[in-house]
Amino acid sequence: MAGAWALVSELLMIISATFVAFGWRKAIQKRYDVHRKLMKTAAWLGAGFFVSYALDSFFVGDTLYGGPARYADAYQIFLQIHVFLATVAGIFGIVTISAALREKFALHRRIAPYTAILWLLAAATGLVVYLVLFVIFPQGPTMHNILSVLLKTHKS
Repeated sequence: MAGAWALVSELLMIISATFVAFGWRKAIQKRYDVHRKLMKTAAWLGAGFFVSYALDSFFVGDTLYGGPARYADAYQIFLQIHVFLATVAGIFGIVTISAALREKFALHRRIAPYTAILWLLAAATGLVVYLVLFVIFPQGPTMHNILSVLLKTHKS
């Protein structure tokens, strides 16, 4: 179950990042009508990723690293870098979309390239995390989901 839900989340993020890349290209080409549509789609897919990831954590739990112990520290450092990038990208994404929707295009143009780069980096590092957890190495154990912790139905 954990792997299937994670795959759905990862696909949403990768598709979102693809729309960001094409949307950015259309902005550079000054094709703002297409840019707007691509970026709205990217934003909805990104929101879908976030909802999917949150529901996965709530109902299924988080999968722990199951690979060789000699790589565990490097994986944890990489995971923390990914979490930082994803958090910053999410915040920048909200600010960038908000600026565009409020027609503050000078601000939008100034921060959008950084947002796109952060979004693409977060998507790429997220893909590596997914591959490490579910494809390259055996899947590790799944930690207690948030629901079981709140209801105290897990065994410590």
